[in-house]
Amino acid sequence: MMNKAELLWQRIIERGSNVERNFKESLNLQSGANDDELQLLENTLGVTVPDEVKSFYKVYNGQVWNPGVNSFVRNLTLSPISEIIDNWKFLEEEFDPDDDMEPDIGEEMKPFLWNSKWIPIAENGGGDYLCIDTDPSEKGIVGQVLYYWHDWGNRSIEARNLFDFIEICLKEDYEEYQ
Repeated sequence: MMNKAELLWQRIIERGSNVERNFKESLNLQSGANDDELQLLENTLGVTVPDEVKSFYKVYNGQVWNPGVNSFVRNLTLSPISEIIDNWKFLEEEFDPDDDMEPDIGEEMKPFLWNSKWIPIAENGGGDYLCIDTDPSEKGIVGQVLYYWHDWGNRSIEARNLFDFIEICLKEDYEEYQ
């Protein structure tokens, strides 16, 4: 019996295959992450990775981007764990806490332009990341999904968790092709 993560991956691949013949191959998916890789992620970032993120990564440990690689949803490439760590370290080093940009943040998030407890799991290639929030405000939910825009203070909650985010994206794609 398939778990929710496997079913979502199956739907992502089926959706893309309806549009492009070799879609699965064009995703450049990596073998599923193991427990040691997930533990390294948690230890390096100092967070607890939500269960749905772990199960999603156990199916495929992200994508390796090369020219011609398709996005898994929207315009996003899912980062392998090693790249999540690299991107997180980059954001930690590059973020200037004295930045004069004011955050435009909903009440579900703490009022930071960058929070070291965000896990940058996907990117669009332009310096923007899809993040999992493991440190929400009192009105937020651990595991909520948000966009981190590198040049804009808007931080928007996109979904309650990764599975809900993917469902939203699949619904958008379904409506687009109807």
